[in-house]
Amino acid sequence: MHTHDAETEIRPGQPPGIGAAAKQVTEHVSALAKLELELASLELKAKVAALGVGIGLGLGAAVFGLMMLGFALATIAAVLATFLSTWLSLLIVTLALLLITAVLGMTALRAIKRGSPPVPKQAIEEAKLTTNALKSDGSR
Repeated sequence: MHTHDAETEIRPGQPPGIGAAAKQVTEHVSALAKLELELASLELKAKVAALGVGIGLGLGAAVFGLMMLGFALATIAAVLATFLSTWLSLLIVTLALLLITAVLGMTALRAIKRGSPPVPKQAIEEAKLTTNALKSDGSR
């Protein structure tokens, strides 16, 4: 004779047993988790696409900004050429660019030297002091 577990058997007109309800809850949780993963995937894809568009537009802006800088420098040279000879106005703009480049380069070198090597000296010193204090067991 075949026996049925009374809790898992669903009879018409009666509420399902605990086992069937637990199975349903597990299935719903699984389906919900899958939907949440799918939502997260779609959201990430949309964000990556927007990020890609933003990076592309930013690069385009950088290229046009660089061209604008060239035209601004040419304009300065043209203004200087109204009362100086052309070669002298171009030389003045070139020397100004050389000066700006040198100042930026030296400032960059100082910043790099200040950050090199990238070792947290103060944190290491504090760790050594803490280690020595722990080894001494508080007796000095």
